[in-house]
Amino acid sequence: MKRVATVPDLRSAVASFREKGQRVAFVPTMGALHAGHLALVEQARRVAGKVVVSIFVNPKQFGPGEDFDRYPRDLEADAEKLREAGADLLFAPAVDVMYPPGFATTVHVAGVSEGMEGARRPGHFDGVATVVARLLGLVLPDVAVFGQKDAQQCAVVMRLVKDLGLPVEVLVAPTVRESDGLAMSSRNAYLSPEERKAAPALFRALLATQLVHEIGERKAEKLLAAFRTAISAEPRLELDSVDLVDAATMRPVEKVDRPVLLAAAVRVGRTRLIDNVVFGG
Repeated sequence: MKRVATVPDLRSAVASFREKGQRVAFVPTMGALHAGHLALVEQARRVAGKVVVSIFVNPKQFGPGEDFDRYPRDLEADAEKLREAGADLLFAPAVDVMYPPGFATTVHVAGVSEGMEGARRPGHFDGVATVVARLLGLVLPDVAVFGQKDAQQCAVVMRLVKDLGLPVEVLVAPTVRESDGLAMSSRNAYLSPEERKAAPALFRALLATQLVHEIGERKAEKLLAAFRTAISAEPRLELDSVDLVDAATMRPVEKVDRPVLLAAAVRVGRTRLIDNVVFGG
């Protein structure tokens, strides 16, 4: 696996893939890699001859008081994991490479970015859309792979790619979970043993709500109430937010008569965890 940190080196490496007629897949990450990220790399390997992975902790998507400085970073360990997973190229730029002096562009994707996490974390999805647009413009992949755990982010990226007519296919891979159901996340490393034991209650509450739908409930208010009841069974989890939205538009629904996304965030100690399930329709 080759490792580069500058735009000219990145473009030169990708051009060498293109000269051989190879299809290029791209997996953007912020590092602190776990099995969920490596599953995205595996998905990329299945659909392309060459796999490019980026590691960049994007300051533009962290708000004031969020965990940018605390976010786990271990580039050497991450590079070894990617090498073992079969990635072909790692792009690990510094902040001034991604955002050179004078950088003045912000990408805003209206609609899908404005509710849910977008409303609770102002500017977050502008930061996501800006860095994704920049990375796609630098790598120019045939396909880019994202994870379902960040469902609203996926919707933002798909809208961005469609609206700008970018020649890239967006694939969304299923959430990878621990054996007890906890969605794999770099932030799981923040959890104490007691918090880690409590954290899977988030996924159990999502599944319990999905079951309520499967046995006949269609009203959003009743399903949201069922989720709140289920999550309250674990006192170490503090509910931060829960939304039931159209799975395509990210707009709230009053009843489940189409595919919907049930997405929730909880605080476990100092750590904020997110998860979701899709059902209906």
